[in-house]
Amino acid sequence: MSDRDSWISNLGFVLAAVGGAAGLGNIWRFPWLTAGNGGSAFLIVYLLVVVGIGVPGLLAEFVLGRCGRQTPTAALRSLTGSRWGSWLGAFNVLTTLVILSFYSVVGGWILRYTLVSPVGTYFGQPQQYFGAMSFGLEAVAFHLLFLGIVAAIVFFGISNGIERVSKVMLPGVVIILLGLAVWTATQPGTAAGYAFYLSFDAEYLAANFLSVIGPAAGQALFTLSLGAGVMLTYASYLDDNASLPRDTLVIAVSNTFIGVLAGLVVIPLLFSQGVDPGQGGPGALFVALATAFATLPGGELVATAFFVTVLMAAVTSGISLLETPVATLVDSFGVPRRRATVLVSVLLAATGSGLALTSSVFQFVSGTLADLMLTVGLFAFTVIVGWLLRGDALAEFRAGTARFEWLAKPWLLTVSWVLPVVVLFLLTNTLASLAGISVGLGGRVIIAVIGTVALAVVVRNGSRTDRLSSH
Repeated sequence: MSDRDSWISNLGFVLAAVGGAAGLGNIWRFPWLTAGNGGSAFLIVYLLVVVGIGVPGLLAEFVLGRCGRQTPTAALRSLTGSRWGSWLGAFNVLTTLVILSFYSVVGGWILRYTLVSPVGTYFGQPQQYFGAMSFGLEAVAFHLLFLGIVAAIVFFGISNGIERVSKVMLPGVVIILLGLAVWTATQPGTAAGYAFYLSFDAEYLAANFLSVIGPAAGQALFTLSLGAGVMLTYASYLDDNASLPRDTLVIAVSNTFIGVLAGLVVIPLLFSQGVDPGQGGPGALFVALATAFATLPGGELVATAFFVTVLMAAVTSGISLLETPVATLVDSFGVPRRRATVLVSVLLAATGSGLALTSSVFQFVSGTLADLMLTVGLFAFTVIVGWLLRGDALAEFRAGTARFEWLAKPWLLTVSWVLPVVVLFLLTNTLASLAGISVGLGGRVIIAVIGTVALAVVVRNGSRTDRLSSH
């Protein structure tokens, strides 16, 4: 295998990873999920999930990436010493393809709104405009255009493509969002929005905990790009001098900051204009905000700045998703990067076009299916790191760092037991809701604990059997 591409600098890796995480999940998905699930109640659960699951889970994925030094399929096969590692890696690659299939459709929406915002084309009838352009042949065309932009960046590789673009776009996202948040604070009528978003509502949370924790956990996994192998792939290009705990903390904090900042722009702005922020679901960003922009002085300028920000965030996330299947073809099959980029892009052009034509399938794939696949992937990563690698995982944790060395064993304990139980609880919660089965909180906890122990035993015994049979 030829020498792999790598990051020019550790800063480039951090910016690319933050950009990969801080995309539409933060600016498109986060505000409407927050508004539709109790505002501050959702926010507090989301932040707890990020700290308790997101940070140790992200670090586990980084450990797998730098340990394996390859993309998911080959890395997990090598690290587990078993055939199921290859299947898991293939599942991760499939997850990125599924996510990018609908992601590029939404990216096409963003691109279209960016282009027409300077003249306020959608201001007059925002609901009708979104309904007419969100699905159909025009949606297919903009999906393909957005996918082409993303593919053109990945085409040039890690250092010359992804890293260079991330160094420009991510700071641009933060600067414009900060400016919009300051501007929003000057608008009349935003106090109710800030109260809804930031004032903790314990009563709502107590009454709706099980219905809030599922979307909050799904959002945390989606926005940190956990469970799909995206961060594993990015970490595979790192050198041994990088401090994984430090980089994980910086990336998680930066990503969360961008999400909360987006909420400080969107939710108070909608309240100031008397618009229900929970209406519209996935279309809320377009329909509800368009209503607000239409009533504001200089609404065209504000709308343009906002959608330019969202477009840059969407592109940085899109390139992280595309990199995993492209790099898999490069590493595992020896396909030249440029040809691999074209092949994967053609596949995504077809799958994304199908979703751009069918709203019901799009909603299922972008919500339930994506959350389930990410949850399964993260669960598998924690089991591998916590039950198979252990010593190697600790060594990788400690490489390049001294300040965080004392956290190595507590982190491994968390990854071995706490994370699998919590993630399996979330998976049980989602599956029970889908099946219409009534399982109480205690029952779901018991299922999660027993399931974690059983699967850990199966994984360890299965890996041992595979290793013995290979000799």
